[in-house]
Amino acid sequence: MIVPNPKLKLLDQVREVMRLKHYSIRTERCYCDWIRRYIKFHGMRSREDLQGAGPKIEQFLSDLAVNGHVAASTQNQAFNALLFLHREILHQTLENIQAVRADRPVRVPTVLTPDEVKQVIGAMSGTPQLVAKLLYGSGLRLMEGLRLRVKDLDFEMKQLTVRDGKGAKDRYTVLAEGVIPALREHLAGVRLTHEEDLRAGGGAVYLPGALDRKYPNAAREWGWQYVFPARGLSRDPRSGVTRRHHLDEATINKAITRPSRPQCCAWGLPSKRVRTRSGTVSPRTPSSAEPTSARSRNCWATMTCPRR
Repeated sequence: MIVPNPKLKLLDQVREVMRLKHYSIRTERCYCDWIRRYIKFHGMRSREDLQGAGPKIEQFLSDLAVNGHVAASTQNQAFNALLFLHREILHQTLENIQAVRADRPVRVPTVLTPDEVKQVIGAMSGTPQLVAKLLYGSGLRLMEGLRLRVKDLDFEMKQLTVRDGKGAKDRYTVLAEGVIPALREHLAGVRLTHEEDLRAGGGAVYLPGALDRKYPNAAREWGWQYVFPARGLSRDPRSGVTRRHHLDEATINKAITRPSRPQCCAWGLPSKRVRTRSGTVSPRTPSSAEPTSARSRNCWATMTCPRR
């Protein structure tokens, strides 16, 4: 059991414990936002107001479903944030929460043919197009592609390494041969930018865990640089250090939807990720009894299950 610093404010205690447990910065922001909304919803002004949480949580979650019309996943996210608050920060045990639950509808995934995916990628240009090709050819999630480091690419073996993927797991996947020439050309430009940063006294990137203390010079080495770095420098929200981060995912999403808006509307296309239908990245490996079109179907959607 982790005991947060009693001198800190409530949300600072939440951040402290989440960082000790190695939660991602996105989860940290999300949980803090839900806790803030929960406190504001009940007009709480002190820690004593957080006592007797069961009925208050039920009222908050029911309001999200009835008046907020949120999705089931959003309601579950809010509940997990409040559960973390009471279990990990306040060390309180919650009884069975009987809130009005949001419905979880069954969605039919959007699956595009190879020709349709070519139309969408062909409407893009520059670095976003290269990112989309890499996601599609290697079966990567969006953030997995953007967080790639130079050392994760193996051009000789035609494979790349995904670090800290879903479930905090590493894995190998294929590096599409058709994207290698463009990727080499792109890395040549990235290297020039990195050398300019080094001459300016920068050139360091974020290193996971305690690697920056264990290897003080690794953050400036070429192998640790992002394959798709951002154009400008930005301030790390946790450490406060200013350095070059990877490309923002919003850049890729906008590049997908802007030039291909008519196709997106016609196909009901979400701009989440581009992934191939291969057994290494999909939740279900197609059997050999399925037709070839089902096994090689390419999917541009959050869910990767093919049509039946």
